[in-house]
Amino acid sequence: MEKINKREVSEADALRRLSALCARGEHSEGEVRQKMRQWGLDSEAQERIVKKLTDNQFVDNERYCRMFIADKLRFNQWGRRKIEQALQQKGIPRQTYQPMLSAIDTSTFADILRPLLEAKRKTIRAASPYEMKMKLARFAMSRGFETREINICIDDINIDDDF
Repeated sequence: MEKINKREVSEADALRRLSALCARGEHSEGEVRQKMRQWGLDSEAQERIVKKLTDNQFVDNERYCRMFIADKLRFNQWGRRKIEQALQQKGIPRQTYQPMLSAIDTSTFADILRPLLEAKRKTIRAASPYEMKMKLARFAMSRGFETREINICIDDINIDDDF
């Protein structure tokens, strides 16, 4: 359900507000459009505002993707799939983010995942090595890592020593 403000926002006011918002931090075109829909702006006004914001480089989906991917890798320690899904939810076209995600080496994701699995392993109770591996794999999938990365990292951890 869309939230509509009690007072309508004019096109000039929306442009001013969005320019200030985008000057403070990176925002995608999809986020900007969502904000304008909440304010009740018509589609022609939305198009004009988005064009002005992109022409003045307040909104740049490629720049946003680079920053988003770097942040999610470094701070959130997400895998490729979770990053991909988050970008799709933000309305970023696949052709914009796919080359950037493809450029990241699989070993980068494995380097992120390995310590996560080591830490998680200490908190999991399992009756067998198989059960431990399945629980670790489920955890890694929830963080957005791909099966090949998960298998490599789980094989690196010597789980059989725990049993």
